[in-house]
Amino acid sequence: MPIAKQKIRLLLSFSILISLALAAGCKGFFVNPTLTTITVDPVTPTIQQGSTLQMTATGTYDDGSNKTLTTNIFWSTSDPTIATVSTTGLLKGVATGTATITANSANISGNTTATITVAGLTSIKITPTTSSLNANTTMQFSAIGTLQGGGTVDLTTSAQWTSSDQTIATVSAGFVTTLQPATPTPVTISASSGNITGSLTFTVQ
Repeated sequence: MPIAKQKIRLLLSFSILISLALAAGCKGFFVNPTLTTITVDPVTPTIQQGSTLQMTATGTYDDGSNKTLTTNIFWSTSDPTIATVSTTGLLKGVATGTATITANSANISGNTTATITVAGLTSIKITPTTSSLNANTTMQFSAIGTLQGGGTVDLTTSAQWTSSDQTIATVSAGFVTTLQPATPTPVTISASSGNITGSLTFTVQ
């Protein structure tokens, strides 16, 4: 009987050691993946003042998996006077302009730029109108938006300004600066708010 008991004890001890080894091995196989990047969607959204849009944050992990983040995710806006975002990622347009919307989790951040446009905007006109500008000069232009019903709004500081040829003329917040072209060169400047754009073409000479 003592020999039998000793064998049973040895067998039990061996079984315990095997179980511990398996448990340690399994623990290594089931390590939680680490969050590496966050993508915020929709990308560069555009909404009107007073409108809302649900944003989502998708996490990518070091094992290649992706997951929509709904817990332990913190939303913020770079300019709450332009756009706000709730704790659940609901974007709301407050005033015309752009704001950076950021989602953060575990010190990993992702962001996108939201553009807020005027509700009921039908057209944009750039003033004053001119057919030519001298080289090496700076001139202030305005972007005036027309609303449904006939009202107007000044979009000069909130519109997105672009130049068709930045080597001849640059534009920022309506300020156009011309350079010296080799020959008189036409340039088109544009002011956009959402999908509404106004343009003006002049010759730099």
